[in-house]
Amino acid sequence: MANVTLKLPGHQYDIRVEPGALLQMGSWVRAVAPHAQAALIADAAIEVTHGSKALASLRAAGYDVVTATMPSGEEHKTLDTARQLYEPLLQRRLDRKAPIIALGGGVTGDTVGFVAATYLRGVPFIQCPTTLLAMVDASVGGKVGVDVPQGKNLIGAFHQPHLVAIDTETLTTLPPRELRCGLAECVKHGVIRDEALFEWIGNKLQNILQLDAHTLVELVAWNVRIKANVVMADEKESGERAHLNFGHTFGHAIESTTGYSAFHHGEAISLGMVAAARLAVSLNRCAATVAQRIESRLQAIGLPTGAANLPPTSTLMDAMFADKKVAGGKLRLVLPTRMGAVDLVSDAPADAIVAAWDSLHA
Repeated sequence: MANVTLKLPGHQYDIRVEPGALLQMGSWVRAVAPHAQAALIADAAIEVTHGSKALASLRAAGYDVVTATMPSGEEHKTLDTARQLYEPLLQRRLDRKAPIIALGGGVTGDTVGFVAATYLRGVPFIQCPTTLLAMVDASVGGKVGVDVPQGKNLIGAFHQPHLVAIDTETLTTLPPRELRCGLAECVKHGVIRDEALFEWIGNKLQNILQLDAHTLVELVAWNVRIKANVVMADEKESGERAHLNFGHTFGHAIESTTGYSAFHHGEAISLGMVAAARLAVSLNRCAATVAQRIESRLQAIGLPTGAANLPPTSTLMDAMFADKKVAGGKLRLVLPTRMGAVDLVSDAPADAIVAAWDSLHA
């Protein structure tokens, strides 16, 4: 087991990483949000495989549990889904002290977190991520929200959880494609903060892909520590936290212009990191070897570094300017300066960004 404590002014919470954590989750929730009622909202597919353990754990801890599910997939991370999830909470008159538990991947955590942030103006929220991507990134830091046709995560809030309970055994039921997608965010953490993690992922890649239990705990805990440290330094993304967006302005444009269906999130972020690194090289902000190392690592994992089915560059450029990180009409892009360090750049020439997009059209 590993435990990381994220401390913020007026609030702190534990991120617990342990095989079998779902079996103990109820007692952990009881310690941070004691109440008669709780709500468990799960991804519909995850509810089938892991829902019974989570529900039994909550009931064993003495909770009267309101249950609900939401469909899988980014296309369901919407205000309509949130509206539907409010219904069982209102029907059962869940009050302001009752915790809401999200069981699923990043889509579930973001959507259910948005529900928790807005139901009765905010109730206790518990994250139980079941995908690698959600474990190492989406579940930590309090960003919650939904997508709209104009772009990804444009409607949302900061609503920190009371607890993040990570059961690494859920990764054994994760499709290989989703495991690889989660590794995209791990590579990102290595690029922006920790070259040692970047190298460790390469050295331990086979252990990770073979789901070695000890390696998975170490992988998740290492990434959680990086994410937690960044969030503690800059909770509301006024500066340093923006570094976590490396590859994401490009990646979100890919997702929104392809209807969140052609590429999984980690695949879009992989392409986005390649584009950002190539842009950095073209602007003489980092050595070409940095971009080459990033691309080689992503290729070894099995993630894309180019794609023939990308929309036209002009469409992708338009989508970039709908991103929430645009400030004063200028794109704010996170670009590497060396392995383990990045800068926030708002003066990248349009023609250089276009060239970076063009380079992805394999």
